[in-house]
Amino acid sequence: MKQSQIPIKKLLLNCDMGESLGPWSMGMDEQVMPLVDMANIACGFHASDPLTMTRTVLLAKQFGTQIGAHPSYPDLIGFGRRSMQCTPLEITAMVQYQIGALDGICRAHDTGVTYVKPHGALYNDMMQDHDILRAILEAIASYDNKLPLMVLASTDNHKTASIAAEFGVNLLFEAYADRAYENNGLLRPRTQQGAVFHSEQQILEQALLLATEGSVISHDGQRLTLDADTLCVHGDNAESVKAVQHIRNALNKLYQS
Repeated sequence: MKQSQIPIKKLLLNCDMGESLGPWSMGMDEQVMPLVDMANIACGFHASDPLTMTRTVLLAKQFGTQIGAHPSYPDLIGFGRRSMQCTPLEITAMVQYQIGALDGICRAHDTGVTYVKPHGALYNDMMQDHDILRAILEAIASYDNKLPLMVLASTDNHKTASIAAEFGVNLLFEAYADRAYENNGLLRPRTQQGAVFHSEQQILEQALLLATEGSVISHDGQRLTLDADTLCVHGDNAESVKAVQHIRNALNKLYQS
C-alpha cells in the first residue's frame, strides 16, 4: 500500500462537559479534563445549571483547558437532541443568551469563552440549513466576532467557510473519533445502527486515521477526506475515559516522533 503523503496534523481534543443538572450527574469531567485541550461547556438549555457551569469553568481553568460555549435548543427533557421550529431571530437570541451566561461566569473567575460549538440537534441542523448557520454566526459576530465557531469538517469545508466569512467569523473544523460517518460526510444519525462506536480499538483507529491521513472510512466503506482542526471525544463513562486516555497517549507519541 502506498504510504500517505499527507503531513501529520496536530489535532486538538475537545469534549462536551458540564452536562450535569442539579443532583443529576452526567459525565466524568474530573477524569477527562486533564486529557483534553478544549471543553465544550453546556450553557443551561440542554443541560447544566449555574453551579455546574461554575464548577466546570474552574476545573477547566485549573488544567489550562480552553473554554467553549456549548449552546443548544431549549430542550432539557430531550437533552438538546430534538430539532425545534425556531425563527432565525430566535436562534440568534438563544445563542447570544447562552454565550453570555457562560462568559459572565468565566469573567467572574478571571477567564473567558474562547470559541462556540453548538450542541446536538442545533449543531446538526446548522450543518444542513444555511439559515440556521447564518443565525448562529450572527449571534457570534454581534457578541464577539473573535470567537471561532466549531463546525463539522466535511468533504467541502470551503462552502461553510465562505458563509462564515460573510460575518467575519473564523471556523474550527472538527471530526469525531467515536461516531460513524455517512457517505455525504455527515454523522450517521444516532437513531441508526452503528452510529456510535463502542470498541476502544475502533475509536483509536479512527482517531489515528484522521491525524495521519486526514480521512475516515464511512459506514458503507467509502474513504472520506476531512481536513479537521480538532477531534471530538466523549467521557461519559469509564470505558470512554479509557479510550480518551489511549487517544491522548497515541497522539502524543505521534507528534513527538
